[in-house]
Amino acid sequence: MRKPRNPGVENRRTPLYDFHIAHGARMVAFAGWDMPVQYPAGIKAEHLACRSGAALFDVSHMAQIEVNGDGADALLERLTPTDLEAIKDGRVRYSLFLNETGGVLDDLMIARFEGALHLVVNAGRAAHDISHLKAHLIGADTRIKVHDKRALLALQGPGAATVLGDLGLDLDGFVFMDIGRFMLAGVECVVTRSGYTGEDGFEISMAASAAETIATLLAARDDVFICGLGARDTLRMEAGLPLWGHELDETINPVMAGLRFVLSKRRREAGDFLGAKQILQDWDFGPKRTLVGLLPTGGRPVRDGTKLIMDGTPVGSVTSGGFAPSLDAPAAIGLVESQLAEPGTALIAATRGRETTVHVACLPFVPHRYVRGS
Repeated sequence: MRKPRNPGVENRRTPLYDFHIAHGARMVAFAGWDMPVQYPAGIKAEHLACRSGAALFDVSHMAQIEVNGDGADALLERLTPTDLEAIKDGRVRYSLFLNETGGVLDDLMIARFEGALHLVVNAGRAAHDISHLKAHLIGADTRIKVHDKRALLALQGPGAATVLGDLGLDLDGFVFMDIGRFMLAGVECVVTRSGYTGEDGFEISMAASAAETIATLLAARDDVFICGLGARDTLRMEAGLPLWGHELDETINPVMAGLRFVLSKRRREAGDFLGAKQILQDWDFGPKRTLVGLLPTGGRPVRDGTKLIMDGTPVGSVTSGGFAPSLDAPAAIGLVESQLAEPGTALIAATRGRETTVHVACLPFVPHRYVRGS
């Protein structure tokens, strides 16, 4: 989780930096930002609070980008396999920026809202993504605006809707992957019902100047637990959700990553997105490698980068690994040769002379609990 600092380069701070310090957060460098990895209660307590109640995360390091103009849809359809025509106003889609060979440049959320496309992209890939968008502009009036004066909070967990309802938000009919404008404590917010934990939850965008007001309001409640990036990582791993640089990179395509749902029928039939040839080949004939869950034996976690071996031959590697609090046991995700993806297959995770037996398992490790429409 911790990323090395770049000597001589000042990390950026979110609008909630002082809030984190005041609440005892341990700050680490992450993707060029100073971010809270955990609070005094610890990662396990934060994780379990999200699974059972409501958890508050600062995700303001992620970039919020607006794309509008007549060429906006064409631009995003060129760079992603998403069917933009199918995204109705007030709805959000998970998507991927792809390269020419079908590898993933980044994963992102795309919302159609109030006449524009709104994107949320990963902090560590934001500069690349913005340059990528600008390099492929379609239409003279297509405009790209980075909302660097906004903050983003995530309120996640089965109790999140109750918290926001108590604070006056009318969530009737507002379901998973909806986006809308709400007033929260007198602050205008753009809210999506989405998240990165596998739980029901919300991501709340607001002016940076209002972030501390909203965070303080939420954190003051007895039923809201403040959480850091450490718990966010264990939650998403249990939910089988990919992280760029681990389960996703420029050599891993959507079929390998188990993200076939991103590839809409219309776009597959047209085959007009970057990397379509290789992706559609893997769609039809199966990928050589695929992502799987892994359950280590002996109570010992295996970490990302660990080689996976069968009969003395390397057959893959761990992409994410650690302790899974919901399972009260270690768990991992790995990229393996597809013929070994059958649940129960035994592999050896080998690192620094230590070997651990792991068994292939289905993802996710915990069921998703999104609130979907009828």
